[in-house]
Order: sequence, then structure tokens, then C-alpha cells
Amino acid sequence: MIGRLGIDDVRPSLDGGRLASKAVVGEHVPIRAVVWREGHDAVAATVVWRGPEDETHRLTRMAVLDEHADSWVATIVPDHPGMWTFRVDAWSDPWATWRHAVEVKVAAAQSADELRNDLRTGAALLTEVAGRPERAAERALLSTAAERLLDEDSPLPARIAEALSGPVHAIMTEHPVRELVTKGRKQRIHVDRERALFGAWYEFFPRSNGPVDADGTVRHGTFKTATQQLERAAAMGFDVAYLPPIHPIGEVNRKGRNNSVVCEEGDVGSPWAIGSKDGGHDAIHPLLGTIEDFDAFVARANELGLEVALDLALQCAPDHPWVTEHPEWFTTRPDGTIAYAENPPKRYQDIYPLNFDNDPKGLYNEVLRVVRHWIDHGVRIFRVDNPHTKPPDFWHWLICEIKETDPDVLFLAEAFTRPAKLYGLARLGFTQSYTYFTWRTFKQELIEFGVEQVEHADEARPNLFVNTPDILHASLQHGGPAMFAIRATLAATMAPTWGVYSGFELFEHQAVFEGSEEYLDSEKYQLRHRDYAGALLDQRSLEPWLTRLNEIRKNHPALRWIRNLHFHHVDNDALLAYSKKDEATGDIVLVVVTLDSYHAQQGTLWLDLEALGFGWGAQLTAQDLVSGQTWRWGQANFVRLDPTAAVAHIVTLTEGTPG
Repeated sequence: MIGRLGIDDVRPSLDGGRLASKAVVGEHVPIRAVVWREGHDAVAATVVWRGPEDETHRLTRMAVLDEHADSWVATIVPDHPGMWTFRVDAWSDPWATWRHAVEVKVAAAQSADELRNDLRTGAALLTEVAGRPERAAERALLSTAAERLLDEDSPLPARIAEALSGPVHAIMTEHPVRELVTKGRKQRIHVDRERALFGAWYEFFPRSNGPVDADGTVRHGTFKTATQQLERAAAMGFDVAYLPPIHPIGEVNRKGRNNSVVCEEGDVGSPWAIGSKDGGHDAIHPLLGTIEDFDAFVARANELGLEVALDLALQCAPDHPWVTEHPEWFTTRPDGTIAYAENPPKRYQDIYPLNFDNDPKGLYNEVLRVVRHWIDHGVRIFRVDNPHTKPPDFWHWLICEIKETDPDVLFLAEAFTRPAKLYGLARLGFTQSYTYFTWRTFKQELIEFGVEQVEHADEARPNLFVNTPDILHASLQHGGPAMFAIRATLAATMAPTWGVYSGFELFEHQAVFEGSEEYLDSEKYQLRHRDYAGALLDQRSLEPWLTRLNEIRKNHPALRWIRNLHFHHVDNDALLAYSKKDEATGDIVLVVVTLDSYHAQQGTLWLDLEALGFGWGAQLTAQDLVSGQTWRWGQANFVRLDPTAAVAHIVTLTEGTPG
């Protein structure tokens, strides 16, 4: 779009405005643009924005971000969910042009006679604003300033003093004369509820929460027996209880323990091999209970302040009802058999992938029906398994269909894949995305990762899981208990949303073999009883640290956002420092975390005081939310962390020295 004035590089803007960017209620969203015009006259810009419930537009004047780059910025704060719109309008600012010209000419000792036309122009601008009905309260001040500009009997300094005064300038800036107004292109921002950006997830398998017989045999758990896990997750301060698939598990080609192709008697199989004679994606595994039991489970979670997130895995076991009812939804090989899942050389004989091209209308509508079925049973969050193996247009269609009727429903993309797919899925509508956090362990890697999350905040929201049933990173296998505390600290404070898969708090670290990221005796293929209470009693549990992290997160609004992440320099590559500041409250949290789980590390922390909102000579009070200690800090500060005592300083910063 080409207008009278130049408006370029408007952000946020996804795919030229075809797709909506992301925000949540209460988030400070920066709107940026390059605004320019010919010549030297002053130009200005305004963000014109509107929410789905607004009767009129809201106006926010933009400020110069970089004069040499002609870049401008303003911040808007959406106050309710839904689809918001904004545009950037550019306009010529005759008052700013006039003021600058007069100040420069007076400084050059030009006479009143030489400024005759300038003085008349200024008077006309003041008179125009004074004549507006809504400016009646300021009319006398503006009219007086205009009259003095035209008073040829007074010396020049007296004539211009009133017009250049602070009160007059404030009025003329707040209620400007706008000329050559050029309207920009409308952009969209989809504003979600807070949980879309901020929350702590706890993942567990309900089937592993059954009783243990006297001989040590673990019995299959139910939704009723799994309620204790809800209570424990809530006590640790988690917000979301995420369940792997709860549907009937296929019996044909069922996998045995440790992903064995040989299924022994009593092997429970993988929950991701969905479907059997007992039903498919809209059914519940008979051993877990009934739909009424699930409803009661969700109700209890809500009572505890938890939301239940359900896995949406669009794949089928060979005995899923869809296989016989809709064979066209699968791929048939030349020999007439249905193709099972493969990621060569890996083979998944217990899973049939869906083919979305043979009958898209039928399959799309069936998935929509399944999702709405679980929404009707209280599920408002879905964790989507391997979305990058399904067509992009399908996800855009499905999410838009759901949002049309249930705008509060959220979707997490398990897209451990290349960046183009990860961010592409986010742009298509996924609320949150798994990230590469698990594999970022060194200082520079973590800094680059954090910067990337901020840069992509308009399109993707990170969910930093420290582990998953599929991913046991080498750092946890070999880093000892302190590494578990380190990774939890990084995940809980670098991003607004983080997640833990059960067993992490017990320091489970044994891989099926060296070099693998698969757990030994993986819960994906067998029941796993865990003695959480005994470990806590024997001080062999990370529960207290997870609880403290979630408590800090909820008490400090600075940790609710992603755009405010800022790194600070520490002259030791084993120490990482970063801060977050909440603009609404002024809350500042700074984290210094060691990346060495075995040895004490020390160094000098150099604070970027300007980024924190302080002057360069500021003296600060740093209060450690972990130890309770208080220090006097300035720009340069000595820090030391011994992982046997504490893996991090999580401090609040306020101006002034400790009392």
C-alpha cells in the first residue's frame, strides 16, 4: 500500500497481515513501524486500535525509537480476549515543524521581521486547536499564546515565550493538528486468555497411579486413584495437569516393555497406539474408568485450581474402529496392506498414520467432532502430538473452527522439528510450541535461544519442558541432582510457561542405553510406580524446589512475560544472568544461574542498569528470593554459586541501599 506519507515495516505483522499475531490479556504489545516523508517537515504516527468489544477505536501516539532509522514505537495493552485490529496512521505534524523552525531561527539571531510569517503560522495553529469544542478548558491559554505571537509591540522573546512554554506544547502535542493523514493497512492480533502465555504444566500417566500389591506388583491405575497426583501437582503450584492419551490401546502389534516388538502377557502397550475393540479417539480406556469418572477427575482438578490438558494424537492402532470403517483415511501399500508409521530406520508397527488427502472433508470433520467431544467434557487445552506430520491447512482450519465457538481453547504443538515447521505451525494458530530448550545447555546457546524466543514472540509462545516421556537429555543423565535443579530454574524463569514430566523430581536419569534419550523402563510401555512421599521424606526429591519456583513465578508479575527477557554479562561462561521487568508494576526479577552442576563458580556480574530502568550510578537493593539474603549492588557485582548449596540467585531489584 502506497500513501502520501511512507509507512513501512509495520510490526507485528504475519504474512503481510494475512495471519494474526499473538498476545494475551494484559500483555504490553510493542507496535513498531518505519514512518517517513519527503523533505524536512516533521512527521508523526499514531496506532489506531480496537478490540472485539470496543464501540470506537483507541488512539495511541507513537514515539521515535531511532531517529536515524525513522523507526517509531508505541505500546498497546489489550484488556480482553478476542480478535483485535490495529493500523499505523502517519501524518504531517505542522506544530512540531513550526516549533523546531522558530527555535532554530531564534538561535541564529533572526529578527521578528524575518520571523513574521512563522509567527503568523504559529498563531493560526494555536487558534485552530483553541476553536475546537472539546478544548474549551484550554481555550484561554491557547488564545493568549496566539495573540502574543501577533503582538508586534512586544520584543520577540516575549512574543514567543507563551507559545513555546511547556503547558502549551503539551496541549498541542496531545491534541495535534494533523495534516496529510495517511492510513496504514489493518493488522490483526489474536488475544488469548492469560494461560496461553503463562502457566506451569505437570505431565503424568494416570495408569501408573494404581495400588501396589504385597508382592510388589503394580496394578493399573484409574482416574479415581490418579486424583492424588492432581493434589500433589496443585500443592507444587502447577496450573495444568497434562495427560497422555487416555483412550483404548491397540492389541494388534502392541509393543512390549522398552519398545520391544515382542508383547508379553500383561504388557499395557503405548497410549499413543490409539484404538481397539473398545473404541477410538472419543473413548476412554476401560481400565481407567468411565466417562463419568473422567468428568469427576476434571471437576476435582478445577477445584484444585488446575486445568486438564489432553493429548491429541491423530494416529491409530491397527485395530482402531476407523481402520475398518474408513480405510480411505489411511495409506494402502502396493501389496494391499495399510502402511504403518516409519521414520527410517525406526518402525512403529503398532501405529497407522492418517492420510489427510484421500477424504479430507470426512476426516477433517471427524477430528473436529472428536475435539468438540472432549471440550464438552471440560477439556480446554490440547497438547497435539507430532503436528508437523499433518497438513498445514488442516491445522489452520481446525483451530479456526474451534476458536469460532470456543475461543478459550488452547493448543500446544509438540513440534520438535525444523524452525520453518515449528514457527509455521505457530503462525497457523497453535497457542504454544515446544522448543529446542532441552538441547540448549551451554551459555551462548541459551542466550541465542532466549533472544530467538523474544524475536518470535508475536508468532510463537514457548513452552519449556525440562523432560518428556520421549526426551531424557544427556545433561540429566550425567549431571547429577544439581543439573535437574539447574534445568528447572532455567525453564521456570526464562519463559512464562514451563513443564515437567513426572519422575523428574525423583532425578530419574537412566537411559535405555548410552547415547539414547529414551528412558530405561519407559513409562510409555509399562506402568511405573513412584514413591513420591518416601523420596520427599528422605530428602531425595526436587519437589520443594519446584514448589518454590512456581511460588516465585506467581508472586512476581515480571516472570509472566516473554518480551521482557534481557541478558546481562557475567565474566564466567559457567554463569548465566538475565532479568525481566514488568512495566505495569515495576517488578524486576534477575536470575543468576550456574551451568556447572558439580563445581562452585564465581565471577563479576555487570548489570545493564539502563535496560533495568535505573541510572548508571544507581545503588540497588538485591534481595535473594532463594536464600533470603540482601545485598547492596551497583553496576558491577561479585557472584558465587556452589551447586551443593544453591544453583541460582533469583533476586528482586529495587533502587536504594538496604536499610
